Amino acid sequence: MPKAFTKLSAIAAPMMRGNIDTDVIIRIERLVGNAVRGTLGKWAFGSLRYLADGSENPDFILNREPYRQAEILVTGPNFGCGSSREGAVWSLQEMGIRAVIGSSFGDIFFANCFQNGVLPIVVDEAIVDGLAAEIELTQGAGRIGVDLEEQTITSPTGQRHRFEIDRRRRAGLLGGLDEVALTLQRDREIRAFQAADRAERPWIHFARKSA
Repeated sequence: MPKAFTKLSAIAAPMMRGNIDTDVIIRIERLVGNAVRGTLGKWAFGSLRYLADGSENPDFILNREPYRQAEILVTGPNFGCGSSREGAVWSLQEMGIRAVIGSSFGDIFFANCFQNGVLPIVVDEAIVDGLAAEIELTQGAGRIGVDLEEQTITSPTGQRHRFEIDRRRRAGLLGGLDEVALTLQRDREIRAFQAADRAERPWIHFARKSA
């Protein structure tokens, strides 16, 4: 089950390059063979994070303090585009990322975030740029606040920005529930519908049972 998300005040790292795809987030070879959930965080952004000899790239933002402790990414447009690999979200979550703020995301990446307790927030590009500028001005020391209950972002200087989110997905994150668990919350309704349908159309259910 995904970890519940309510409020977060954390260091944020700006990664403003556009079209960072899921292959950049984690290479496909890290998700095959002996890949194990819980060990993928070290491979997130591997091609950017490490040099050819395996040492850390000092120019990569998440290798620098205080951004090593970042729990929020502020991203350029179309973050998480490309293939549908859910491992991209797993690797971000396992390196400590709880929220991603951007003007747009790859559709499947966006959906996968909610299934794994990561909050993707869509706001206007001007807001994203403003947040990144404030982070850089404070050299990462200024924290960003995210309140899912109030649906607000608070910038390092105290500016508040509202964001919109699908009600069902919001409820899932607040309760730490995936799609299956959300559906099971309506178990009584589902069973009542099935019972009514069996009474109204018994031949349909008989045919299914016979098959």
